Amino acid sequence: MNSNNQAVLILIKPDGLKKSLTGNILTRLSETKLEIVAAKMVRVSKGLAEEHYKHLKEQKFFPELVSYIRGEMHDRKKVMALVYHGKDAIKKCRDLAGATNPEEAEATSIRGSYGRITTSGLYENVIHVSSNEEEAKREIQLWFNPDEIIVDMFPVKDVIEKEKKVKGWA
Repeated sequence: MNSNNQAVLILIKPDGLKKSLTGNILTRLSETKLEIVAAKMVRVSKGLAEEHYKHLKEQKFFPELVSYIRGEMHDRKKVMALVYHGKDAIKKCRDLAGATNPEEAEATSIRGSYGRITTSGLYENVIHVSSNEEEAKREIQLWFNPDEIIVDMFPVKDVIEKEKKVKGWA
């Protein structure tokens, strides 16, 4: 990956899905002229949610954050996970997303347009964007397997899995 090329994890959160904002958000993100190199719908396990937000584990709102990303507050038990790739991807996507606090986000940003703060103080900000390259790598490797990403962005190794139970078509 050349020095300016970056990858960034984007999550369209359950509130964004419930409000049918996926198309609007993807349209806004297309302004970045970045390439989508991975995309999928994810049913978020408690373990995945806790690992994703592990840096906030000591915060009193941590359980609410886990519940929120798992879709338990919006009856949308899924998120859309995407990896965008290209020049200055993190800055471009973070600028477009706006401040984490929807009240402080530019009115024209994604969070400024669609986010809100609940009465309990939780930020329902419809989108997650990795904060820096180190976090982007950690988050992308948490949410995606190498085979799900169409460019090789991080070192990989061959792993032999034995007796892995997976769903098949009946």
